[in-house]
Amino acid sequence: MTRLSRHACRDEGSATLELAILTPALFALLALVVVAGRIEVAGGAVEQASAAAARDASLARTPAAARQAALAAATSSLAGQDLHCAAVTVVVDTGGFAAPVGTTAEVSARVSCTILMADLTIPGTPGTRTLTAETSSALDRYRSR
Repeated sequence: MTRLSRHACRDEGSATLELAILTPALFALLALVVVAGRIEVAGGAVEQASAAAARDASLARTPAAARQAALAAATSSLAGQDLHCAAVTVVVDTGGFAAPVGTTAEVSARVSCTILMADLTIPGTPGTRTLTAETSSALDRYRSR
């Protein structure tokens, strides 16, 4: 046997061994990408729900109507984007309604959504994750409040 052929025999099966070692790491990387993607998509949906809630609250005539409109807009927006929250919280700051007519005022809405991560069936993912977004919308300066 020549020297070259002896070295060739030692490398047999090394590709299989390398694949067996790298496979769990590749699956872990894929799982991380899936979890990060899900959180990013859900975060965008919560931001859009917050914007819809603030916009609808700013169109209302009273603080009570603003709270009701914001809750309806947020839940409708989240449902429309097929985001299923375990818990949804909508907090509306209606302090701008107390400002006199002719002054700049705004309404803000904070939407929190707790998403379930357990349905991903990836070991090590947390059970839930709460995402929060806050958006402000201006009240019409010359509209009666």
